[in-house]
Amino acid sequence: MSLFLKIFLWFWLSIALVVAVLTFVNWSTQSEPLTRQWQTYIVESVTINSQTAEQIYKGAGKQGLDEFINRIASAERVISVGIFDRNKKRISGNEPTDEAKELLDKSYDYDNIEFKRMTDQTIGAKKIKLGDADYLFVVQYRRPPQTPFLTEAKNRFLQILAMIFTAGLGCYALALYLSSPISKLRAATKKLANGDLQTRVADQVGNRHDELAVLARDFDEMAERIETLIDSQKRLTRDVSHELRSPLARLNVALELAKAKSNGEDNKMLDRIERESKQLNDMISQILTLSKLESQSETIEKRDINIGKLVERVVADADFEAQSQNKKVEITQNSDAKIVGNENLLSSAIENVLRNALRYTNSKVEVSVNGGMSETVIKIRDHGAGVPEDELEKLFKPFHRVAEARERKSGGVGLGLAIAEQAVHAHKGKIAAKNAENGGLIVEIKLPHQS
Repeated sequence: MSLFLKIFLWFWLSIALVVAVLTFVNWSTQSEPLTRQWQTYIVESVTINSQTAEQIYKGAGKQGLDEFINRIASAERVISVGIFDRNKKRISGNEPTDEAKELLDKSYDYDNIEFKRMTDQTIGAKKIKLGDADYLFVVQYRRPPQTPFLTEAKNRFLQILAMIFTAGLGCYALALYLSSPISKLRAATKKLANGDLQTRVADQVGNRHDELAVLARDFDEMAERIETLIDSQKRLTRDVSHELRSPLARLNVALELAKAKSNGEDNKMLDRIERESKQLNDMISQILTLSKLESQSETIEKRDINIGKLVERVVADADFEAQSQNKKVEITQNSDAKIVGNENLLSSAIENVLRNALRYTNSKVEVSVNGGMSETVIKIRDHGAGVPEDELEKLFKPFHRVAEARERKSGGVGLGLAIAEQAVHAHKGKIAAKNAENGGLIVEIKLPHQS
């Protein structure tokens, strides 16, 4: 699970838990006290008003009682109020509602206040004495609205869901803020590992003042240091290679003079020196070529190329050399696709891959060219032993050779595929290797039509 997802889920879960706890606390601590407060209010109101009605009746008679009842009826939460005899006949106030009539039937037999509770109303009744007769003082109240968390279940669910959703948006933004620099650092690390030494990440992280910003700046310092060291190494290799060419040229001249003066007995040794000298000269040429491609010190001239025709020429030359080894190179599929590129560089890239395939194939090398809408794919397959999976990504590193190849006399110095990779990259293409299902190695070159 990604860091972003962990941060997001933990924050969201925490806030959702807080919402649930607040909901429970609100329900458990507020609903009961509100109910009790409402009941207490009704008990006190009915008691006080009923006693006041008795006193007013004694002092002011029926007229004073009617005025008092009218004042009670004008209160905000009072729906109706009235005084009734045992036969439910109204003495003062409003006529009894159907709900109040049910309460009248059972309230004459009790001296305490009787209640009838409904969803939005509460009716209170108390027996009073007006003169020598008993009557019932009845008040019908409208209940106060409940708190938001105590509304009906559907609304409560929507409210909680809205709170959790809002919390989720906030957590998403926070998690993105925390994990985004790490994602950018990870992407920059992969680019640096793939050879892009100019990768920097501090500007992408933004104007932050936290540990992640410090980490981004440290990454940039590390990348700059690595770039400097590798550039120094490449420059040293290039300079040494240049310097070696002069003594090597003098060595070849001395070798020719020695062969001219030889009496024939030393020819075998001189031939061996010549072969080693030639191999050293080829290696120096390859190092210089690779150095130029890596540093892009020279402008590459590009023009329209028929990649199918180019592959045919390179394959014909490689097949001619392969015949002396009882091997062959054949084209299984071809295309007349045209790309924009440098013919010499592409010829060198394809030739290096073919020579590597011929070195390790058991019988033949198969080449296919497939032209698409935007790119052309060239596949070169040998029928050898293949390459261990953990070595595939290292094949295109300079001077890298698979362990088994080091034991072979035919093993090269490990520069051919590195040169091929740089030539392909100069055309903004891609090159990769994979093992074939039935044995052997497949090298795939993808070249965009406009590089």
